[in-house]
Amino acid sequence: MTITFVGHGYVGLVTAAIFADLGNTVHVIGHTPEKIENLKRGVIPIFEPGLSEIVKRNVDAGRLLFTLDYIPAIKESKAVFIAVGTPPRPTGEADLSVVFDVAEKIGKHIDGYTVVATKSTVPIGTNKKVKEIIEKVLPTGAEFDVASCPEFLREGTAIEDTLHPDRIIIGTESKRAEDVMLELHKPFDTEIVTTNLETAELIKYASNSFLATKISFANSIAKLAEVSGADAIKALYGVGLDERIGKRFLQPGAGYGGSCFPKDVKALIAIAKEYGYEFELLKEVERINKVAREDIVKKAEKILGGNAKGKTVGVLGLAFKPDTDDMRDAPSIDVINSLNEKGAHIKAYDPEAQENAKGIIHGIEFMQDAYDTVKDTDLVILMTEWNEFKEMDLDKVKTLVKSPAILDSRNVFEPQHMHDLGFTYMGVGR
Repeated sequence: MTITFVGHGYVGLVTAAIFADLGNTVHVIGHTPEKIENLKRGVIPIFEPGLSEIVKRNVDAGRLLFTLDYIPAIKESKAVFIAVGTPPRPTGEADLSVVFDVAEKIGKHIDGYTVVATKSTVPIGTNKKVKEIIEKVLPTGAEFDVASCPEFLREGTAIEDTLHPDRIIIGTESKRAEDVMLELHKPFDTEIVTTNLETAELIKYASNSFLATKISFANSIAKLAEVSGADAIKALYGVGLDERIGKRFLQPGAGYGGSCFPKDVKALIAIAKEYGYEFELLKEVERINKVAREDIVKKAEKILGGNAKGKTVGVLGLAFKPDTDDMRDAPSIDVINSLNEKGAHIKAYDPEAQENAKGIIHGIEFMQDAYDTVKDTDLVILMTEWNEFKEMDLDKVKTLVKSPAILDSRNVFEPQHMHDLGFTYMGVGR
């Protein structure tokens, strides 16, 4: 099948590359000439394990085509996916201006019958607005349907998530559109849920908000464990063995971040408010997540004797999670900025997110490797659980630091082992 993706960000590029790898001809429309030229050469703008190889393979095979031109791509395609950003407005609602702009551009060039499917995360009712926009500019004789096909990719495992998804959601208004989307997704061995547009739109927000809730719940249990003498890690492991609950996303730490959970929680709160419902549960999820970051700073100050001023702190990891260079709403930003304001000298290192971090975090020293980062520090804070930090030579670390103290915001290390090595050690919920 010939299809098009409008948008070559994280979701658009990964999904387009996988569909091309499955044998489809896939056009990817962008609006920045430099980025399109780089993509044609196989140079991708994001870090995602395995993605560059898939992009290059399919560009070389002529199945993955990057362009600035809507006309030939839309006219040739049986399905067109909108995969552009929907960032939060200051009040929490999703900014849909790019979605609507792209919908109008797509509508002007539809030839024959085309399914216009929204892959972007959008509030309830958005696809019907997309339909209205396209109807106003649709060429005479052309036909279309809209569909909602939300994505569920995790950064760092996006290739695996696309090839082997937990489920595929297809929201449509017509059997004709549903048949096109089912044909396109036939290679995927997973359950496909077909529903109406509104339900598909809600499923995406509900999924991310529930996962964020699990993380905030884990951090609440961690707070209770720390004041009661319990071990939150063991407690949550025991809770997660219940198949009704599950173990994933029940890890306490510095809280959630990234491009999805923070904005989707805010958006669902805003969506609910539009319909007259105050989503108090999700408001508390947000508050707990903010407190989780503040608690890391408080623990750092405690280890530093109550005052961070003049102390040197080494921060290992900046990205919101390992195997990505994404700094969007990363917990490290709040933790570093707070300690910086309190007068600490911050040295920081991340294997992939370093360059992105330099445009966001200022007034700190960026280092070239983990050992340079910990050298002569009063405290080391592990913020992102990259494998290279898990495998560090801790005996070497102890010889490099000024004071052998580690604040492990991701509970990577075993407390007893760290104490046996002579470290002052503090985790979350332990």
